[in-house]
Amino acid sequence: MSAEASRGGAPVGRLADLTPIEAYAVMYLRLWSDGAEGRADAAHDFDIGLGSDHGKSAMLALERLCSLCAHHGRRPLIRHGLSCTFLGADENCFALMIAAASEGAREDAMMMAALIVRPEFAPALAALSEEFGLALRRMTAAIPPPSTGHQAPSDVLH
Repeated sequence: MSAEASRGGAPVGRLADLTPIEAYAVMYLRLWSDGAEGRADAAHDFDIGLGSDHGKSAMLALERLCSLCAHHGRRPLIRHGLSCTFLGADENCFALMIAAASEGAREDAMMMAALIVRPEFAPALAALSEEFGLALRRMTAAIPPPSTGHQAPSDVLH
């Protein structure tokens, strides 16, 4: 990995320092990125936290959000392992975008979206961030923030 590409994975903080919305955003980005099993776990969480109908809507928003980042990103988002307690630069930008959008700070969400995807896709990413962020906001009223006390597997740096 080049030095420029690895900057997105540079640790900039710890998950424990994030708000619940931000921590969930990172956790679900990591789950989605882990493939089918992680996506099934996320869908299950949404069903439990939001009910079947709202859970399906939240999962669809996550799918569309992450797919947009993956297919139209300025570069691939660098992420840490699911059990890692560190927060990478790209993950931080993603989390801040979701949190800002969930609070109605659309201009801030749009600015961060433009850092993640090509400019023509930033409005769509900001809108999806709001939809997903509001779902996470509803969930945080019912579920405690994700635990970050797990030990990372030996093949994950952080």
